[in-house]
Amino acid sequence: LASGKKKALAVFGRHASHPPERSISTPMKTIPLPQPLLVVAAALALVQAGLAQNQLLEVLKDENARGAEFWIYNDLAAARAEARRTNKPLFVTFRCVPCTACKGFDAEVAKNNQRIIRLAQEKFVAVRQVEMKGVDLSQFQFDYDLNWAAMFLNADGTVYARYGTQSAEGADAYNSIESLEKTMRRVLALHESYPANQAALAGKLGKPKPYKTALEMPGMKHRSKLAGGTARNNCVHCHNIHDAEHEQLRAAGRRNHDALWRYPLPDNLGLRIDPGDGRVIRSVQAKSPAAKAGLRPGDVLTHADKQALTSIADLQWVLHNLTNSEATVTLKATRGDRSITKQLAMKAGWKKTDISWRGSLWSIKPVLATWCAPMKEKRVKSLRLVKGVKPLEVRWINTDRPEGRNAKRAGLRKGDIIIGMEGEPLRMSSQHFNMHVKLNYKVGDKLPLTLLRDGKRIKFDWPLTDRD
Repeated sequence: LASGKKKALAVFGRHASHPPERSISTPMKTIPLPQPLLVVAAALALVQAGLAQNQLLEVLKDENARGAEFWIYNDLAAARAEARRTNKPLFVTFRCVPCTACKGFDAEVAKNNQRIIRLAQEKFVAVRQVEMKGVDLSQFQFDYDLNWAAMFLNADGTVYARYGTQSAEGADAYNSIESLEKTMRRVLALHESYPANQAALAGKLGKPKPYKTALEMPGMKHRSKLAGGTARNNCVHCHNIHDAEHEQLRAAGRRNHDALWRYPLPDNLGLRIDPGDGRVIRSVQAKSPAAKAGLRPGDVLTHADKQALTSIADLQWVLHNLTNSEATVTLKATRGDRSITKQLAMKAGWKKTDISWRGSLWSIKPVLATWCAPMKEKRVKSLRLVKGVKPLEVRWINTDRPEGRNAKRAGLRKGDIIIGMEGEPLRMSSQHFNMHVKLNYKVGDKLPLTLLRDGKRIKFDWPLTDRD
């Protein structure tokens, strides 16, 4: 309680040296509200807001937010008002607190790295957003499968930059404190030049959505439950936005693989960007669109289709909004002391990539409703399988879902070991097994597997269903 009151009063103190006079209306006349009462009322409102934020922190067990009181906690409206007052850019981080991925990076940004903390405190209005329930989805468009993401914007809604990239290589393969700091400083330069640089920022705000918030999305499941109090097990996670998008497409009969190739990496162009910088080209793949266009290692990307770049995520945003058919993208870069412009031409299907890491993939039908886990090397050796086989053990069958019940009725058992699929030895991870099923099968199909049960090989056709 004391912490919430202290934080709220500290915030109030920044605004209250000369509070404006307000008034209240009656049928007869307008009566000025005494300034002391105005101060007390405003202070009480801020105290209540601080207490609510502290309660949410406790409910979510958001340990990385403890002691980091300079962050405005889960209150974008208050942050925007503060940005207008101070003329500072907004630094909004989105963090899925229950997720373990990116937890270490999140801790560094939130409270441990002094360079980031000092920069955030002095130059930005810093916001820690921990749920997506009331977020304006037209304003805040980014890759919702990320476990940690950031957006930088002006108080008027102009988007300066995005930060945060993940892939099958791991949650932190592309994120670093070094590149985040560089992105923050590039954002400050954009903010300093605003609004003269509006042309380079115009494309950074996405097209308006037909709904404002997650709970208004037609494809969002369990909306009435999610509308209740936020908890670790009742929270609109970022990936739920993509889940709802998938459901909308399915319900409309418009689901296709192209919708899955979101936010392609620069690697799809043949570019490997230095994760410690976010703009410097580390390597160029031979015969790729980037190589054919003449880009070289050491070139520093500055613009993509006239949009200013501050990070890998900024380039991904431009690529995300291109089609998966034949497409072109114009990249501007510096090479030494001169500026160069190159146009890259991509063939149809260029956006396809490894999406096995994406949390939203699990909601796409057919749903297996099982946990098929990798096995330890010692156990794998004891099975004496063909070299290179990566067996998966059925650890759990979700019989609360029709998919799980039907698999169990068909003969699948806990403890079964999947050693083959489609007549070939299984040579993929659990995530890639799931991805393979989503991309190559539909509800009503059967998945042909080879199981190992009590030392015996069994042929099993897994029924892919969505109802009893």
